[in-house]
Amino acid sequence: MNAEQVRQAYASVAELYIELFGTRQQVHADDLAFIGRHLAGRPGRVLDLGCGPGHITDYLRSLGADATGIDMVPEFVAHARATHPGGDYRLGSIDDLAAADHSVAGILAWYSLIHLPPREVDGVLAEFRRVLAPAGTLVLGLFTGDEVAAFDHKVATAYRWPLDEFSQRLARAGFTEVERLPRPSDGTHRPHAAVAAVVTDG
Repeated sequence: MNAEQVRQAYASVAELYIELFGTRQQVHADDLAFIGRHLAGRPGRVLDLGCGPGHITDYLRSLGADATGIDMVPEFVAHARATHPGGDYRLGSIDDLAAADHSVAGILAWYSLIHLPPREVDGVLAEFRRVLAPAGTLVLGLFTGDEVAAFDHKVATAYRWPLDEFSQRLARAGFTEVERLPRPSDGTHRPHAAVAAVVTDG
């Protein structure tokens, strides 16, 4: 699926998605702690890419981060602006960020890359690397498995990755992994993980 098809798929279920996933109370406490540990308390702007209903952007702001939520689905951006009126939420794309080189302190891509065909991941990671300042941090969530493979996500086709292989992609794009939080399947959720990486020196 291309980006426009993914946008349409999420727009068609936006109301249900917001109901099921649209508050920080619906995010696992360990995930919130992981995100906060790596992206809060740092000077500079943090981009929450694929921010959806805006609840994690708002969480980061509550921790003092200068967080901006960006999503390609107008319904999500409208909801985020209405629900979190003190925040900054914008329409945008993860593969063409409206930010200057080395101007961003942190990026959160929380399950925002899961619909990207594997051949497109390197280009998006390179765009993240372009806008991140030296020592900038990237935090992302992804589905995991023994091999790179597509699966039938409830909204649109998604991909799972072996964690070590995704870490190699990060390294190739100029990042060094600093922490990972793998989660096995619990019978309700697929295997997934959070990963934090920093811009590699030089």
